[in-house]
Amino acid sequence: MHAYRSHTCADLNKSNIGDTVRLSGWVHRVRDHGGILFIDLRDHYGITQVLADEDSPAFKALENVRSEWCIRIDGEVKARDASLINDKIPTGEIEIFIRDMEVLGAADELPLMVFGDQEYPEETRLKYRFLDLRREKLQNNMKLRSDVVTSMRKRMWDMDFREYQTPIITASSPEGARDFLVPSRLHPGKFYALPQAPQQFKQLMMVAGFDKYFQIAPCFRDEDPRADRSPTDFYQLDLEMSFATQQDVFDTIQPVLKGVFEEFGGDRSVDQDWPLISYADSALWYGSDKPDLRNPIKMQIVSEHFAGGGFGIFAKLLEQEGTEIRAIPAPKGGSRKFCDRMNKFAQGEGLPGMGYIFWRDLGEGLEAAGPLAKNIGPERSEAIRQQLGLELGDAAFFLGGKPKAFESVAGRARDTIGKELKLTDETRFAFAWIVDFPIFQRDEETGKLDFDHNPFSMPQGGMEALNGDPLAVRGYQYDLACNGYELLSGAIRNHKPEIMFKAFELAGYGEDEVRSRFGGMVNAFQYGAPPHGGCAAGIDRIVMLLADEANIREVIMFPMNQRAEDQMMNAPSNATNEQLRDLHLRIIPQE
Repeated sequence: MHAYRSHTCADLNKSNIGDTVRLSGWVHRVRDHGGILFIDLRDHYGITQVLADEDSPAFKALENVRSEWCIRIDGEVKARDASLINDKIPTGEIEIFIRDMEVLGAADELPLMVFGDQEYPEETRLKYRFLDLRREKLQNNMKLRSDVVTSMRKRMWDMDFREYQTPIITASSPEGARDFLVPSRLHPGKFYALPQAPQQFKQLMMVAGFDKYFQIAPCFRDEDPRADRSPTDFYQLDLEMSFATQQDVFDTIQPVLKGVFEEFGGDRSVDQDWPLISYADSALWYGSDKPDLRNPIKMQIVSEHFAGGGFGIFAKLLEQEGTEIRAIPAPKGGSRKFCDRMNKFAQGEGLPGMGYIFWRDLGEGLEAAGPLAKNIGPERSEAIRQQLGLELGDAAFFLGGKPKAFESVAGRARDTIGKELKLTDETRFAFAWIVDFPIFQRDEETGKLDFDHNPFSMPQGGMEALNGDPLAVRGYQYDLACNGYELLSGAIRNHKPEIMFKAFELAGYGEDEVRSRFGGMVNAFQYGAPPHGGCAAGIDRIVMLLADEANIREVIMFPMNQRAEDQMMNAPSNATNEQLRDLHLRIIPQE
């Protein structure tokens, strides 16, 4: 017999009755029934009930066993009494009478229990992550993650993509986040960087003629943590293809992600139609470039109904250039109680409040109610209702100013209204391509032009577009949103040096600076670069959605805490004086 096990803790059933078997695993739970000890023995695959009475040679040793001890048992498979069958587990028809037991690893007093659903502080869970990971939910999450990655790989290979690995130690490159720098011992005073993404290398592969590339790629960014973002590293399904249009990229990645969500999404449906929504429309309708389309609410501009009207705050706002008033429809939200709740929400977002109108029937027909309705009068209120398509028992909320200043709050209000009024369909995955991102923006204080989004996207219209109004230039850049999260970002790349230099020139960067910062890529583009494009999909975030988790740390094996610390491994840690000398570094104490 094998030294540790003849079967796993999920293998045995009534066909094994009478067999002598060996199992190894962790003590999940001990139950003392007065002269009989029952133990639920657990391994990665499942649970088997084992027991011993006072006649068993192992009984005395088993009396010392506690939760999470790692043990090996030998015993005989027996049928459970019909009244004791547990049909919730594969081994529920049998139990094992223990003849022999060996302690493989005793456990100290536990800082957190594996059995049960007790909640523990995140710091405790992350410090003892090896125990936390023994819990069923996290075991299932990590298996799901592995299965999702395997499925992605298979689907990419089936489309004739090959997987190539790109360097982990490279040059620093400004890509929107802070780099993790790595000091060089051989070149004192110089630094490598961990790659924020394989971006430049995968583009260089296209120049090198590899045509179709993908990678399950680790990426490193020194970012502030959020519930849906790791503060240090993450993984993405990264792909690039030559001689490809934006639609080619969509047609390639869409069946991969759709297939993964259908395979692992459980009872939730996957929308078949993935609409293309411009960045401008997404901001207007949803207050976000990652809209949750499970929520049917679409915001609208209603400035004309407030211009010169009786509500002085909005009327005055509209006298300023670049301002507008937007309405958030709230079907079935037409009660003062709900409107007051949303007003409180707005105050929690740092606003003085949020204007509203709701429509009621006091016996004399439809009436617009609320402070705004009183100020602007029945005619304007009715015009707003008709524009928004609202009915009796509905409401609308209003925000005004320069759109960039209030769009994000409006988006959060829309999400809150959708959930509170149960308009958001929790049973589906709703995808949308967000396209036509602006390449440039102007700083309102300095008047300086700078990049608004990816500076390496090919501008729609090429050089001709760059010779016109820079603020009107849109890029071949795209994101994929699902249920309020950005799952993917990508672009058709700007592969022509003259167009790249012109784009950077408009943003105030000279050709010398571009060559200095991106010399490898610029140099390569001078030697017959093909048109190319691609994208990267965040694996952690995809698994988070599939596992129905609200925090990304629940689907990462060994995540950092909110302060980007690994308390289990004590990272970041102090370097020794010898290490600092080797690297020609000195730590300057903070004042």
